[in-house]
Amino acid sequence: MASSSLTGRNRALFSVSTLLLCLLLCISEQSNAQSSPVFACDVTGNPSLAGFRFCNTGLNIKARVTDLVGRLTLEEKIGFLGSNAIGVSRLGIPAYKWWSEALHGVSNVGGGSSFSGQVPGATSFPQVILTAASFNVSLFQAIGKVVSTEARAMYNVGSAGLTFWSPNVNIFRDPRWGRGQETPGEDPELSSKYAVAYVRGLQETDGGDPNRLKVAACCKHYTAYDVDNWKDVHRFTFNAVVNQQDLADTFQPPFKSCVVDGNVASVMCSYNQVNGKPTCADPDLLSGVIRGQWKLNGYIVSDCDSVDVLYTKQHYTKTPEEAVAKSILAGLDLNCDHFTGQNAMKAVKAGLVNETAIDKAISNNFATLMRLGFFDGDPKKQPYGGLGPKDVCTADNQELARDAARQGIVLLKNSAGSLPFSPSAIKTLAVIGPNANATETMIGNYNGIPCKYTTPLQGLAETVSSTYQLGCNVACAEPDLGSAAALAASADAVVLVMGEDQSIEKENLDRLDLYLPGKQQELVTQVAKAAKGPVVLVIMSGGGFDITFAKNDEKITSIMWVGYPGEAGGLAIADVIFGRHNPSGNLPMTWYPQSYVEKVPMSNMNMRPDKSKGYPGRTYRFYAGETVYAFGDGLTYTKFDHQLIKAPRLVSLSLDDNHPCRSSECQSLDAIGPHCENAVEGVSDFEVHLKVKNVGDREGSHTVFLFFTPPQVHGSPIKHLLGFEKVRLGKSEETVVRFNVDVCKDLSVVDEIGKRKIALGHHLLHVGSLKHSLNISV
Repeated sequence: MASSSLTGRNRALFSVSTLLLCLLLCISEQSNAQSSPVFACDVTGNPSLAGFRFCNTGLNIKARVTDLVGRLTLEEKIGFLGSNAIGVSRLGIPAYKWWSEALHGVSNVGGGSSFSGQVPGATSFPQVILTAASFNVSLFQAIGKVVSTEARAMYNVGSAGLTFWSPNVNIFRDPRWGRGQETPGEDPELSSKYAVAYVRGLQETDGGDPNRLKVAACCKHYTAYDVDNWKDVHRFTFNAVVNQQDLADTFQPPFKSCVVDGNVASVMCSYNQVNGKPTCADPDLLSGVIRGQWKLNGYIVSDCDSVDVLYTKQHYTKTPEEAVAKSILAGLDLNCDHFTGQNAMKAVKAGLVNETAIDKAISNNFATLMRLGFFDGDPKKQPYGGLGPKDVCTADNQELARDAARQGIVLLKNSAGSLPFSPSAIKTLAVIGPNANATETMIGNYNGIPCKYTTPLQGLAETVSSTYQLGCNVACAEPDLGSAAALAASADAVVLVMGEDQSIEKENLDRLDLYLPGKQQELVTQVAKAAKGPVVLVIMSGGGFDITFAKNDEKITSIMWVGYPGEAGGLAIADVIFGRHNPSGNLPMTWYPQSYVEKVPMSNMNMRPDKSKGYPGRTYRFYAGETVYAFGDGLTYTKFDHQLIKAPRLVSLSLDDNHPCRSSECQSLDAIGPHCENAVEGVSDFEVHLKVKNVGDREGSHTVFLFFTPPQVHGSPIKHLLGFEKVRLGKSEETVVRFNVDVCKDLSVVDEIGKRKIALGHHLLHVGSLKHSLNISV
């Protein structure tokens, strides 16, 4: 029995050991799978692949793509029309997931990228609307560069793809839009500058070769997309009725800049219709503009699943295969999701689309992957092959996230003697509000897993003794007024951190009003009333609010908007409140009163006012009514003076002798032609020089805005941002900021049919309170 018992025990131990070994092997295999990037043309592992021309890196991309497409069956080709691309093992091509996101850091949305034990998180920068508030183009690009480095590092260990469907460059046209947080704001110039810089940061390789990509960016959602779910209006069925003037001078410029100036690798068409046509099935918008006029070097992808939506929701076609055919023939190359792959063969068999059109689409997709090095063999033997987990969440990257938040934070109100706080004077701090100890709220949507969080409470508590009271949640149905007021009365100063989260504004959720949610206003007012010291109201949100009550309340001594400030938001907020950083952010969007949205439906796409209908217009460019805070508003702890030192009074354009405007009175000229070419100083371009001096008592940064007001022809804007420049100056330091102005490009307006015109007559340039008259004549 003893012997038998011992044998049984050994057997049991053997079974347990075997099980543990199997588990270890499984874990090891999973780990190895995770540590291997996905790539084609693994010539080392399969020497026979070396015979394929598409694996020959010595050939140009066009020749390689042609060879690859020629080797595929029709069924295989169709497998490359969807975002979950099939693998073709006989050609050494693995399956590939196209959909990854990198709006403000590598995200795990989409399925193409994920976090694991090897890479548990990535640097989470502020949501785009706050980064845009910095008006710092070099910062936009620096963030893009860090994101692409972390993306490549994750790709090398099998945790990320190479194609990232970011940035969102739609115009923040209506303050209720739930996705305004993802955008650079309401201004086409700022949005264009952001788009180009961020795309370059993501895409540009160290060698600068435009035919190589570090990762592939995608500008979305093309076009006139800025309603998600408002009342009975939904993005899947919304027909955006947009006149050609607004399309040309508001909605299209950021996309054009993405393609023409940023060389973006992809454009995503949107769910909505524009003037009765789904954008993903509109040949004029896709083949005509993106690929024809702008010369896109890359692929056009649908939003997920726009092709399905135009059939099932919009009933634009009678059959699924017709929807697939129309979109491919319009210029769509890749369908996010499965609909096209499931119905393309039926479309071919029905004669609705031919194989040549499919060849064209997948050729654009393959060319992009080739620019990324996907078909060049082992990525670890290529540029960026040495990157890995050690290059994600580095100290420098996390510091940049903190600095980006600091640079974007906007100080909107600051009574004398309020901010910055001195730790020697403010010994105790009451930190109150639904976002005072926020974590996930700080990183907005399209987020990943951050390296770590520092909440506002944690950031403030690092400097002074801080006591926390929630007060209420974001929805704020039943605020704890008594406890919050008692805490405020006992502290030297109060910081209220209010605002929104993704339960109030997000994709597929627009707001109905501009008030602080629930009873937040009551909580703020009662806490301020009870406070014995200064009260700082911090607003954490994507969109703006009607906070007229706080603006006019003398007990609320300071107001800050901090967007969704990213993983280091708490540190950045504390840096500004305690004066370690001098705020320099400016609002990238108008903050309207509630009365504005009560008379303006989100579904009205018109930018320009219509007095006959009581329609006030949109954004600072066309709306002249009351605001709570205006585009560009932002205070600092110092003061800057401007002095104009160079700008012309007159610009004369040289016209051909037979030009009709030589013999008749013209209000405007076409912004193309000989008078716009061969620019000569004082003829069709000129410089504006401004001396900027810090006349305050501390170092600070400052955005110099150059606006212009054109003559009132063609429904021109009230004013328009011509350019901006961020400068950093020490106490009493000065510098000269130079703007080069191309008359035909920069001072032109868009006429009623969408054509650019140079308005003749009196123009006004303005910087701050400075105004300079300029006359353009022939």
